[in-house]
Amino acid sequence: MTNLQERGHLLTEQINPDSQNLDELDAQEIVELFNREDQKAVTAVAGAKLALARTIEETAARLGRGGRLFYVGAGTSGRLGVLDAAECPPTFCTPPELVQGIIAGGASALLKSSEEKEDRREDGEAIIREYGIGSLDVVIGITAGGTTPYVHGALSAAKGEGALTVMMACVPEEQVPADVDINIRLLTGPEILAGSTRLKAGTATKLALNIISTGTMVKLGKTYGNRMVDVAVTNSKLRDRAIRILTDLTDLSRDLASDLLERSGKRVKLALLMHWTGVDQTTGEALLQQHQGNLRVAVHSYKQHKN
Repeated sequence: MTNLQERGHLLTEQINPDSQNLDELDAQEIVELFNREDQKAVTAVAGAKLALARTIEETAARLGRGGRLFYVGAGTSGRLGVLDAAECPPTFCTPPELVQGIIAGGASALLKSSEEKEDRREDGEAIIREYGIGSLDVVIGITAGGTTPYVHGALSAAKGEGALTVMMACVPEEQVPADVDINIRLLTGPEILAGSTRLKAGTATKLALNIISTGTMVKLGKTYGNRMVDVAVTNSKLRDRAIRILTDLTDLSRDLASDLLERSGKRVKLALLMHWTGVDQTTGEALLQQHQGNLRVAVHSYKQHKN
């Protein structure tokens, strides 16, 4: 690992020549500078597309066999991981334990800076044991500058347990190598505010996490086309979305779609299966379970069997 005293040589710590007069810019110039620089975050994600695709494939395979996905990080990186994990249950109706975010310093670090906790490699190792992480699980270590001891400790311990290990960083591998299964390097370059990796690096990290979690859920059958058919109907906004999905994908009126949603136990995927096949709720549940929750496969299988 790069010596901590050499951080100034890291890509994320270098000085951005395009923002050296930052404090002399007016507000519009600042916005224009940020807009130009933020476009580099999208380019950085494109540069890591093969590693991202492999992460999706291998994560979906393990979660499909009963594994879990863990994001591990400190500071901004840790907060982004916790955020992405927290968004999975309402979006895909997943149990909270399926995708989890772990941040150095624990839950209090989400609201109050605990950056000193990131230097404790042994805490990263211990958290892997605490969560009982094993060979079916996936651990994605997130560290913009690549050197965070807490993350390296967690990845090393996870690898020792046979988990799939993924490193997500914004520095090249030659600057900070890591003994992991998959390396995702998001090369966003020097920040507008030197060393402030909550900027471009944070943006690229959030984009990459969006891709990984959404792509994994698609592979697990949590969507139908581009619809959130596993959305949790927990408030009026989500109920309205559920009804709109049903009316868009069927020939039902809003009232009939609302009735179907109730008969399915407020489960959009099951409601669609019931409508398209004519089966009752109990039969539909069994059919989905038989096909690992994949709506398209379940409907196709039922219709083939009927014919």
